[in-house]
Amino acid sequence: MSLMRNLNRALTATTGLQVHRAPTAPVVPKQPKAAPAKTAKRPTPVYRRPTAEDLETDRLLRQPVFIMSPVRSGSTLLRMLLNAHSRLHSPHETHIRRLEVDYGSKLSQRAMSALDLERGDLEHLLWDRVLHRELVKSGKDFLVEKTPSNAFVYQRIQDCWPDARFVFLLRHPVSIAKSWHEGDPEKRTYDEAAADALRYMKAVEKARQGITGGHTVRYEDITADPEKEMRSLCGFLDVEFEPSMLEYGKKDDSQVVKGLGDWRDKIKSGQVQAGRALPKDDEVPELLRPMCMSWGYVS
Repeated sequence: MSLMRNLNRALTATTGLQVHRAPTAPVVPKQPKAAPAKTAKRPTPVYRRPTAEDLETDRLLRQPVFIMSPVRSGSTLLRMLLNAHSRLHSPHETHIRRLEVDYGSKLSQRAMSALDLERGDLEHLLWDRVLHRELVKSGKDFLVEKTPSNAFVYQRIQDCWPDARFVFLLRHPVSIAKSWHEGDPEKRTYDEAAADALRYMKAVEKARQGITGGHTVRYEDITADPEKEMRSLCGFLDVEFEPSMLEYGKKDDSQVVKGLGDWRDKIKSGQVQAGRALPKDDEVPELLRPMCMSWGYVS
C-alpha cells in the first residue's frame, strides 16, 4: 500500500479530508511577439495654391530657393558656399515638411474653414513664418533651404511658394550610395544604402521633370571648379558672384549642426575639398545603372 493511500486513510478517519496530487498544467507554447503596427501614412491635407493677390497676405517669404538633392550629394557644401554670400541665407536643414498642424476641436476646424483656411493652408502659413523668421534674423535678402527629403514633396513646396526657385544638385549615384553606406555602415549595408538612396534620386529626377526653369549643378563640377559653378548659380539667382563665397569657413563656422546635414571634418575645413574619384562603369550595380544613364554618368 502506498504512502499516499495510508496518509489519506488516516486523514479521513481523523479529519474527513484527503490529499490529491495537483493536475499538471498544460504547456502553452510561447507566442511570438506581434510586430508593431505600421503607422498609416498621413494623407496630404487639403490646401489652396495662393494667387498673385493672395501672396501679399499669405506669404512673407519672397522668392525662396530650394536645393533639391539626394542624400550624400554635397548639399551641405553647396549651402555653405551660398550662405557665405552677403544676400543669401542658407540655414541647416529645417525639415519644414514635417511641421504639421492639427485641430484641438471640431469648433476650431469649423472656425478656420470659415476663414477659408484648411489644414494644409495653416501648415503653409507655419512653414512660411518659420523660414521668414530665420531670414529676418540673418539680415539677408533671400533664403536657401536644402533638406533632401523636400524632393518628395516638391509639388507642395511649389504650390506653397509659387515664386520659389529650384536648384537641382546631382552626384554620381554610386558615389552617393557609397557615402550613404559609409556614414553608418552598421545601420545599412552597401546594397541597402544604394536602394534607400535611390528613392531620393528618383524623387529628385521627378522634380527635375516636373519643374520648369530650374538650375542643375553637379557635385563633381563644384569640387573641380567651384568658382565657375558659383558664378553660374549666382547668375541664375540674379545676385552678383562674390569671391568670398569660395572661402565659406572665414564667413561663418557656426552653421554645421550634427544630425542636420554633413558635420564631418571635410565640410568643417571651410574650403572646397576635392571629391572622390568617379566610379568606373564596371562598379555600377544594376540597381543604379538606369539612374547613372539618366544623369549622364554612364552611356
